[in-house]
Amino acid sequence: MVVNYKKLWKLLIDKNLMKKDLREMAGISTNAMAKMGKGEDVSTQVLRKICHALDCKIEDVIEIAPEDKS
Repeated sequence: MVVNYKKLWKLLIDKNLMKKDLREMAGISTNAMAKMGKGEDVSTQVLRKICHALDCKIEDVIEIAPEDKS
């Protein structure tokens, strides 16, 4: 299973925010943002902070999909 953050990036566009804005609003590290940019796992604490900052649910931020076996 892989984590996909496409929903988060679309939400930022819809809210006219940049990744830097989210990082400051949520109080998360540049390292966490870099990991999400690469599609890597981040802690649930980071996801909780993002949801709180954007006033959304976790399913509005991430999607978990099966790995592509090709």
